Amino acid sequence: MLGRLVAVVWIGAGLTAAAQDTRTVTEPVIPPACERLEAKLASVNDKVREDDEGKLDTERIQRAIDGCGAGKAVELVKGGGNDAFLAGPLEMREGVTLVVDKGVTLFGSRDPKVYEMKGEGVTPGLCGTTAEARPPDASAANTPAPRGGCRPLISIVNAKNVGIMGEGVIDGRGYATLMGKDYSWWQMARRAQPEDRRYFSTRLIIASHADGLVLYKITLHNSPNFHVSVNQTNGFTAWGVHLKTPTDRSLDARNTDGIDPGSSTNVTVTHSWIDNGDDNIAIKTGVTHMSVIDNHFYSGHGMSIGSETYSGVSDLLVDGLVEDHTTSGIRVKSNVTRGGLVHDLVYKNVCMKDVKVPISISPYYANQTTEPYKDPQFKGSRIPDYKRITIANMTSVTPGDVLIAGLDDAHRTEITLDNVHLNGMTKDKVHGHFATVTLGPGGTDLDFSGTDIKVVPNGGKTAAPYDCTGKFVPYQ
Repeated sequence: MLGRLVAVVWIGAGLTAAAQDTRTVTEPVIPPACERLEAKLASVNDKVREDDEGKLDTERIQRAIDGCGAGKAVELVKGGGNDAFLAGPLEMREGVTLVVDKGVTLFGSRDPKVYEMKGEGVTPGLCGTTAEARPPDASAANTPAPRGGCRPLISIVNAKNVGIMGEGVIDGRGYATLMGKDYSWWQMARRAQPEDRRYFSTRLIIASHADGLVLYKITLHNSPNFHVSVNQTNGFTAWGVHLKTPTDRSLDARNTDGIDPGSSTNVTVTHSWIDNGDDNIAIKTGVTHMSVIDNHFYSGHGMSIGSETYSGVSDLLVDGLVEDHTTSGIRVKSNVTRGGLVHDLVYKNVCMKDVKVPISISPYYANQTTEPYKDPQFKGSRIPDYKRITIANMTSVTPGDVLIAGLDDAHRTEITLDNVHLNGMTKDKVHGHFATVTLGPGGTDLDFSGTDIKVVPNGGKTAAPYDCTGKFVPYQ
């Protein structure tokens, strides 16, 4: 395994190098192929031809995965003038890598029936439908959905050292009208939103108990829901992932999170480009020791933690992040129905442009794109508590709002700001309550005088803003 090391060590502001992935992470290597499958379909304008909708490649891809030995790859390649595969749910096996070659696209079927969950106690017919509304302050944890719904396009369950690699594309076709319905996956999600109705949608990649999982150079497009969800995993690397949803910018893609780790440890996301319809990265409850190094975010809801944090989140390093037109920048979100202790977070060398809320540390999550600036007064016993957060060398070249809040005096948010600058900021854009802000050696130009936030000064010193020259580049 050769390549650049990304497990950067930094010690400062009272925090140690433990706030990151504890592995030494190097650039992955694509393994040799056990089988090369040739495409039998030809895409037209990056879409599946109507006449090809029933020509699924699921069985032959799955057969190749099942027969491939550990340490080898099933490679999807062009065949003559054909460049497309069409599949329903695929299950990865231990040690096997799926490689999608450059110029090849693996499309997901638009038939919800092929994604239906199966097994004892499963409610049939849920995939591609909506169910009852949730109470407005209820979390998924205390209002469980009926058992059933949709399987993902690719699942990695109880399988170690799996890879999804290559310079090709995996396209979930969230835009496509579902067979037997008059709506697409994305339209279903948006229709469910006003009453916060449950809806049952497939996801692109779901992993559980998948130690050593690697995503490398793969391009992910148009997921119907979350793109990558990883749980109960020790060791997950996403290197050079290119994620863009929706690819047609005239369309609306609700709840299409980029990469969402949960209940996992030793996670690295690096050298990746994420442009999507919800959180670019959303760290869920139970994540420890994660590094987010040298990434670019575009449309989306930012570098997020939450909203579920009830079993805690800790030991995060974000270094070298560029955010361009995200709704939020650094975002920690939860509320009293799903909160817990979040601590030892380090964000450094961060550049932002046209970000609506550059900093949002909030216990007021209300299932909206950004958090309200006052407590919505939900009832619950899972209390958000945010401690030992450091933001260092952060520049937003455009103004935006800042929210730093704790729930009450017993659960004050504690944060250090060291060389944090937001151009054009005025004190009316700074919001907060029940928080203590400690100024590091570089200080900040944020004015907290319009809030009751306690500020621990640094002697009046303010460093020159972190230089973001040349950082804002087009999506690649």
